[in-house]
Amino acid sequence: MYEIILELRNLKKQFGGKEVLKGVDLQVKRGEIIGYIGANGAGKSTTVKIMLGIVDGYEGDVIIFDKNIKNTKGEYKKKIGYVPEVSDVYESLTAMEYLNFIGQLYDLDLDTSTIKAKELMSLFGIEDYLNARISTFSKGMRQKLILISSIIHNPDILFLDEPLSGLDANSVMIVKELLEIFAKEGKTIFYSSHIMDVVEKISHRIVLLNNGKIVADGSFKELKENSHEGSLEEIFNEMTGFNNHKEIADKIAMAIK
Repeated sequence: MYEIILELRNLKKQFGGKEVLKGVDLQVKRGEIIGYIGANGAGKSTTVKIMLGIVDGYEGDVIIFDKNIKNTKGEYKKKIGYVPEVSDVYESLTAMEYLNFIGQLYDLDLDTSTIKAKELMSLFGIEDYLNARISTFSKGMRQKLILISSIIHNPDILFLDEPLSGLDANSVMIVKELLEIFAKEGKTIFYSSHIMDVVEKISHRIVLLNNGKIVADGSFKELKENSHEGSLEEIFNEMTGFNNHKEIADKIAMAIK
């Protein structure tokens, strides 16, 4: 019997009178890689931000590490890592200063965070920029730094929103392998991306959110059997009712002639 590490019970959320989440129920086991997908506006980011404690004012319950987060003071966050789709970092800091700052937020002592920062930056191939200001970093280097900051404290749950954005091909392969290692160690990965072939390949289980509700939940093999479609992209289009992509592309091509 696997341990349920995260659970959503009838999760609802409104913004300006519009219901963004309409009763989401979900159980996630320890060691699962969950591909959490949906069109823009489906409620993916809202779900994640509620679980992270960034967004409140919701209905329903969020249970993480067997505790309702409404009844905690945020202690659970110290066992969570997060890579947002758009990351705001302190650009005036050096990489080392930034990682030591993040380490201190997670109660790492200075020596430990310094050792980990040096080793992780070396393994990601950016050790020469340890003392460079983040403002000088390329998009790929910045993404590596954000990834490092999300794992430096050895979290139990990782929330990743488009984590491969800007990474070179070698780094993408490293991250994919790393996620499998984490899952085998019992870490839980909540992975959100619009790159369907990556979600299809790395996810143990895929959860598709559409218009604030879960419309599909299962392994890629199960979703494929249920929908009779070949790829996750085709399943996604069928479930969300978006099937005129070719027609729109043809019209765009004609419009610029």
